[in-house]
Amino acid sequence: MAVLLCCGGAVAVVTWALTGNRIDTVGKVDFTNKLAIPPLATSTVDSRGRRVFDLTAQEGIHDFGSGRVSPAWGFNGSYLGPTLRAKAGEQVVVNVKNTLGQKTTVHWHGMHLPAVMDGGPHQQVAPGATWSPNWVIDQPASTLWYHPHLHGETAAHVYKGLAGMFILDDPTATSLALPQAYGVDDIPLIVQDKAFGSDGELTERTPFLSGVGILGDEIAVNGTHSPYLDVTTRLVRLRILNGSNARVFNFGFSDNRPFSLIGTDGGLLDKPASMNRIQLASGERAEIVVAVTPGERTVVRSYDPDQGSDFDALNGGADTFDILELRAAATLSPSPDVPAALVPIDRLNPSDAKVTRKFSLSGHSINGKQMDMNRIDFAAQVDTTEIWEVFNNDGDPHSFHVHDVQFLILTLNGAPPPPHLTGWKDTIFVPSDTYYRVIMRFTDYTDPNIPYMYHCHVLYHEDAGMMGQFAVVNPGQAPGTPPAYRSGTDHAGH
Repeated sequence: MAVLLCCGGAVAVVTWALTGNRIDTVGKVDFTNKLAIPPLATSTVDSRGRRVFDLTAQEGIHDFGSGRVSPAWGFNGSYLGPTLRAKAGEQVVVNVKNTLGQKTTVHWHGMHLPAVMDGGPHQQVAPGATWSPNWVIDQPASTLWYHPHLHGETAAHVYKGLAGMFILDDPTATSLALPQAYGVDDIPLIVQDKAFGSDGELTERTPFLSGVGILGDEIAVNGTHSPYLDVTTRLVRLRILNGSNARVFNFGFSDNRPFSLIGTDGGLLDKPASMNRIQLASGERAEIVVAVTPGERTVVRSYDPDQGSDFDALNGGADTFDILELRAAATLSPSPDVPAALVPIDRLNPSDAKVTRKFSLSGHSINGKQMDMNRIDFAAQVDTTEIWEVFNNDGDPHSFHVHDVQFLILTLNGAPPPPHLTGWKDTIFVPSDTYYRVIMRFTDYTDPNIPYMYHCHVLYHEDAGMMGQFAVVNPGQAPGTPPAYRSGTDHAGH
């Protein structure tokens, strides 16, 4: 009898977790706070012609709005950071000063650059120190971002507020008739789920039985709770970043209106894709263009995402959120139609691939190994093309991010990718029993001893060891030995 009662209790608990723990804010958000637009970072051009930015990681008190005021971290402010913007061909320098009471790093997510400038866990910035990476922008116009990548502490640092966008421009993209006035008809949206205590302060709340870490029950966009955006043009471009630690969003509009997807992680698509939903996992980006009519209001909504498991609800898969209200002015400035063609994509030929690698995602491991800061897992040869096969064979949702390169998806579960996955990507959502074949090419930068990362971008999984390291080497070189690592936080053994 005791066993039956115990089993019955367990079933009741799981049933409650799957059905009674659902979050639904549809129609319950009052949209009383004007959306904050991250300022464009100021820059100077030094005597060597380099564009120089300054970022200071700092502690502060942030007012999210709606009575939610909390200690937080930010760059050049109390929460999040300014939007960095640079052009193809420019050499940039970013002076990263750390005024926090602990070490951190700053990773340039989606950027093609030397490994020593990547801002991964080996490029730590000690308290009081300044790190000044520099590199040449050599990739297409795209919406990238920056955030900490300290091994074992990434989730906490990002959740506290250390993140920002990094927008790249090039002449081809600038010449297109797309909305391009930053903060007017070209709007950055850093969407994050947050948990607040009764005192309005941020809490790092993990739902019962969840396997992905922090899942908040409220939303902040650009650090604004319950936000609205005044729209003054017929078309508006939304650069959406899922800046959450783990949550998957399935973005659409409250009236199911269509929108044009024009870009993904690594740049613009070859042609727009008409959609009414776009699902983004942590770290993924999408650029969409949507039309509004004078005087109307519509809500950006996240519908319940498809996470590929019967236990989706444990990890936020049954949750629905009202995200942002768009308020169209009574009179709107005209906008040209979205071009029928955007940018050509130079597609890699699978027959040119020299190597095929397999990556099995399970638990907190990749290919059965957890992260070891002192181990480089493999070397890719410069100026070669590789195919990577990525498979999730456990019940938790994962994502997969590769540093330094953008890749193209060849197949998803054996079939050609849908239109929204045909462009350049650096992060993909990999739910249970999902199999990708992706193709990438390694160019320019070699270093046998300084690695790049590949990892799950569910930050709790990453911190727990779901990450590996690779080097890009010259022909005939083998991977070397990473710099001596001192974590100071007992995480070196992952």
